[in-house]
Amino acid sequence: MKKLICTLFVVAAPFWGQAQNTNPTTFCLPAVVTTAPSQVGLDSALVGGNVLSDGGQGVLLRGLCYGTTPNPNMGNSRTENGSGLGSFVVVLRGLIPSTTYFVRAYAKGANGVVVYGNAVSFLTGSLTPAFSCGTSTVSDTDGNVYNTVQIGQQCWTRSNLRVGRYRNGNSIPNTSSNTIWSQANSSSTGSWCHYNNSTSSGTTYGRLYNSYAVNDSRGLCPTGWHVSSDAEWTNLVTFLGGDSWAGGALKSTGMLPTVGGWTAPNTNASNSSGFTGLPGGYRVTNGSFFSVSDYGGWWSSSTAGAGLAWARLIWYGNAAVDRVSYDQRFGFSVRCVKD
Repeated sequence: MKKLICTLFVVAAPFWGQAQNTNPTTFCLPAVVTTAPSQVGLDSALVGGNVLSDGGQGVLLRGLCYGTTPNPNMGNSRTENGSGLGSFVVVLRGLIPSTTYFVRAYAKGANGVVVYGNAVSFLTGSLTPAFSCGTSTVSDTDGNVYNTVQIGQQCWTRSNLRVGRYRNGNSIPNTSSNTIWSQANSSSTGSWCHYNNSTSSGTTYGRLYNSYAVNDSRGLCPTGWHVSSDAEWTNLVTFLGGDSWAGGALKSTGMLPTVGGWTAPNTNASNSSGFTGLPGGYRVTNGSFFSVSDYGGWWSSSTAGAGLAWARLIWYGNAAVDRVSYDQRFGFSVRCVKD
């Protein structure tokens, strides 16, 4: 149990000739600590606090004070996270990359006195790591040009793959038939399609590929590039703050009725990474299409057991990135990473 911090106050006589108060008042202050920051990204961090004692008077308000100078107080940016005893966690958002932030938890007692916890600090991620992507664009076998973006220690394409041939020039089958799409696992045949077999969808969102195309030895990405592995996706998500909110940094900010927009509210979308993730939807094993404008899904090149491979999904309704294994006949978007 945290030891109470108490102060003895003696109330002076308000008028001459009045007896001095012989029953001085003792005030005990709340006790609060700041927890260590974690999952620090480009523009976000997870920090919290714990109110250990209310000083016998109750805690009306608790939260975090934060800023770029030491010992932030109520005059700086702050959060409000309820009242009373116990722990709380906060996702600080909208932070500046490559910047040191200082944080203190606070507790405001019923008498109006604010008590601060210990100060902690963290450095947000950098947009300018030591290495460089080199060229700002890359072209695939069909001549499609992709802008590139440097995120942490990786270089990614900024749009979904649209190629219809492997790196050696061999064609990848365009499979519009639901029956043929569903039979791909019997021959491990690579396939691609447009969402709903609509060319206009392909123009907006790129093509959907099954995992057999992703892992074909003839190569799907441009020379010098490869389909992102599960480990590379993990590095990307970790750099952007972790599974719980990296999706906000990955999602494009547009919402319907904008072409390629996300369903509202497109929660926490900032595209601060420059990845510009679009909600291209996906195709399931029987050939049906689902969730354009609601979900963006991307294959990794990593298998997850017989007939399965790892993918990442982001959704309009939260800031998370989900890692899920799917049947290799599913159709997802693809991004390339520089070798």
